[in-house]
Amino acid sequence: MPTGATPDPSFPVNAPSPARSWDVVIMGGAISGGATACLLLRANPALRVLILERNSTFKRRVGESTVEVSAFFLGRILDLTDHLLEKHLVKQGLRFWFKNEQTAALDECSEIGPGYNVRLPGYQVDRAVLDEEVLSRAVTLGAVVRRPILVRGVDLEPGGLQTLNWEDEHGGRGAEKARWVVDASGVGAVLARKNGWLSLNREHPIAAVWSRWSGVKNWDSRALANKYPEWARRTKAVRFTATNHLLGRGWWAWLIPLKGGDVSIGLVFDQRLVELAEGEHLGERLRTMLETHPVARELLADATWNPGDVHFRRNLAYSSSTFAGDGHVLVGDAAAFIDPFYSPGLDWISYSASAAAKLVGDSLTGTAQSQAITRHNALFSASYQRWFTAIYRDKYLYMGDYELMSLAFRLDLGLYYAGVASQPFKHGAAALETPAFAGPGTFLPAHIIAFYNRRLAAMGRERLRRGTWGRQNSGRHLSFRSYELSGMLYWRLVLALLAYLKLELSEGWRSWFRATELSGELPPHPSRSPARAQVHRASTPPHSRDSDVPPLSNAPTA
Repeated sequence: MPTGATPDPSFPVNAPSPARSWDVVIMGGAISGGATACLLLRANPALRVLILERNSTFKRRVGESTVEVSAFFLGRILDLTDHLLEKHLVKQGLRFWFKNEQTAALDECSEIGPGYNVRLPGYQVDRAVLDEEVLSRAVTLGAVVRRPILVRGVDLEPGGLQTLNWEDEHGGRGAEKARWVVDASGVGAVLARKNGWLSLNREHPIAAVWSRWSGVKNWDSRALANKYPEWARRTKAVRFTATNHLLGRGWWAWLIPLKGGDVSIGLVFDQRLVELAEGEHLGERLRTMLETHPVARELLADATWNPGDVHFRRNLAYSSSTFAGDGHVLVGDAAAFIDPFYSPGLDWISYSASAAAKLVGDSLTGTAQSQAITRHNALFSASYQRWFTAIYRDKYLYMGDYELMSLAFRLDLGLYYAGVASQPFKHGAAALETPAFAGPGTFLPAHIIAFYNRRLAAMGRERLRRGTWGRQNSGRHLSFRSYELSGMLYWRLVLALLAYLKLELSEGWRSWFRATELSGELPPHPSRSPARAQVHRASTPPHSRDSDVPPLSNAPTA
């Protein structure tokens, strides 16, 4: 444990302490704040860095799956490879499972997934364990940690000393002054909320419910292999430690195994297309929704959720209009959140922590800041908007359709490798100081992805209107060779683009002159009927109802 939960002995409990001065005060000690502290102190060990953490111990949170960029950051930048291999699970890529009226059992559901184990590192992490490890390494490098501490107010003074007022669990109060404040408070987003910078992404109204489960069947068990022998033989890869996605119309769910046997399971849905199932208990509503999928019915037959670990949030997507100023910078979920699909949360942390450490470190060594701050805001604003537009805008219209999603996945993954994941492997840690889709090497891939994503959403909408959506969701299997950073990557992209052009000519023309918005002409989904929607809203806990800003709880970044 980096620090205890006892009050600071240098001042009396229940009496304000005199303000002390630091170079940097970081609000939040989880991975966003801990990583930023590590990067700052590694570059300049003489810095006085204070971390204020509200929890005495970290709780489990979502954001448990890494992809190539975040795995690079954790392993090669933070030097956590030994910890990741010892305390967490090695991830075996992504898998997707589809259903329609013809799928009654696990082996009948169409599947997308690698035929062999993956080539680049990835991990399934227990965030409570990982957060404590990163924070402890920050302490080893020289950071001072106080916990549990609740920040009661922050007064920003551009170009001067920032003041943070806090209170501990015993009622002790005090203040700290620092040249820089790093907001790593997660979806609490202290600075963005206080200063009116936070706004919902109303073009992406998604909601999520999630929990940890025990008793979930192992995808690679002998029992399932005996029950579905052909299904078991059709891949040489490990299915169990992949991030497995179950997909339906307007929703998807993740299944992520954790060290020790628990499985993180969450469901995300577009509120314009579908609603959460009715029920008295949130965990039961999650199970009801999941078990509309044959895969979930099989894997969760003997499983139970943890009653003390069930969470629900509406309006997940948001961003801050300001990412940095002269004396403050936002990192991780305190700056923005889009969607947990494809597990981008730890990538965003990798970029924002790296850029924040560079910005703050340069300032404290005398480098002029005005242009750097302007550039930082421009890059992260562009990154968020391009990331959303390219990958997520209206994706829920087609992600549950095997034919459309298999094509999108081949293109998404190939362009992510070519334009995003390749950058740190080519240029090292400095590449992470420029966020995804904002640098010169990622501009073109972002626009290509945005174009075909818009077109596939239009085709998905047309299929829903015509009743042909999901026609290949039964009996299909795309077993692909894991992607790698080699010349073969570009040939694979060319083949995927040709398949996309073929789809446009055979079917896309139907939607060339139709609007792509999620409104009008779509057949109603059963769970979006007025009666069901009304019951759902009435039964939703008050803290989970729609609001102008997200509530103060963990955002899912699976």
